[in-house]
Amino acid sequence: MATWQDIEKDAPEFAERVRSRFAAGTNKTIATLRKDGSPRISGSELEIKDGEVTLGMMDGSMKLNDVRRDPRVAIHSPTVEPPSDPTEWLGEAKLAGRVVETAPPEQEAQEGAGYFRVDITEVALTHVGGNPPDHLVIESWHEGTGYRRRTRK
Repeated sequence: MATWQDIEKDAPEFAERVRSRFAAGTNKTIATLRKDGSPRISGSELEIKDGEVTLGMMDGSMKLNDVRRDPRVAIHSPTVEPPSDPTEWLGEAKLAGRVVETAPPEQEAQEGAGYFRVDITEVALTHVGGNPPDHLVIESWHEGTGYRRRTRK
């Protein structure tokens, strides 16, 4: 599994664009797996800092129970309404991987809470292509294959 630092080294411009989409707002959406295998989505915050993606979960939360049972997650950047000019839309970012429980930051430690780093398997950024703005651009990074860019009409 990869760290954010691995993606920054392999595709620095892509990593910076993805980071900016995640920084566009506080609330991200995280998908976890329920005990029966069905998906659950929840609001979450995360931080991309010092080459890692990290996040915390409150004691007793369903998503905390989910990831302690099955660490696979997918996380979506904040949803920002596209502007009237589609070429000005910065797009949306997603990442997926497995969470690994870590020690809490000293200033944030709360009894029973969970603190995690994300071991990343894939990252994607989707936005409208320019001139003319008649196609989607899908940029991605996958563990083992690295960065890729493709378009779709």
